Amino acid sequence: MKNTDYRTFALKHSSRKKESIEWSITYHYNAPDTKNPRLLLIGDSICNGYQQETRTVLTQEVNLSFWASSKCVTDPDYLRELDFLLSGAHFDFICFNNGLHSLKSDMEEYRCAFASALRFIREKCPDARLAVVTSTPLVHEENTAVVRKLNAIAVSIASELGLDVLDLFAVMDPLDRTNWRDEYHYGPAAIKLQAETIAAFFRKRHGGKCRIDQEGTATGPDGAIQ
Repeated sequence: MKNTDYRTFALKHSSRKKESIEWSITYHYNAPDTKNPRLLLIGDSICNGYQQETRTVLTQEVNLSFWASSKCVTDPDYLRELDFLLSGAHFDFICFNNGLHSLKSDMEEYRCAFASALRFIREKCPDARLAVVTSTPLVHEENTAVVRKLNAIAVSIASELGLDVLDLFAVMDPLDRTNWRDEYHYGPAAIKLQAETIAAFFRKRHGGKCRIDQEGTATGPDGAIQ
């Protein structure tokens, strides 16, 4: 029997402290369409940065959902929000990232929570093809060194669980740092490269081709969404 109670996957103790501003952003594009496959991107502001370009690149091939959040997997609220997200739609493909809001997290707590989050997703969405996405490098090497450690944990857990890895770190790290617009975030050319990398990863694993008509809305948070 599947265990879909997120509370049983939670850390027994977390030393995680809230950030000054905590945030979450979720979109389900083309939400009424339940016939065609749906790809869910999970991450942080980097995910929020590439989600629209990814949707554009894959617009006729898959419906896109995303959840971008400031929460580290060690946050006691993380699995509660993840449970709510996964309960709202059927997902055929899930790309999971977490790390850039974890630079000061306890590494052992991060390891346990990261593994638990992946196990929970597999229990909650047993039909979805799940992959781990590495966190992207930062401008300064001292921070990037921490990201490397977090990615090593993520990749080792993916290996233990038999999951694919989409290594965005390896794609971004060789780029000149002028492609960053601040310590964490990217300019348009780098975002396009991220989206194209995700699209290529998806296409390699999804053999079929769809012809999806994407519907927009006039009532998005900032106006019409095409």
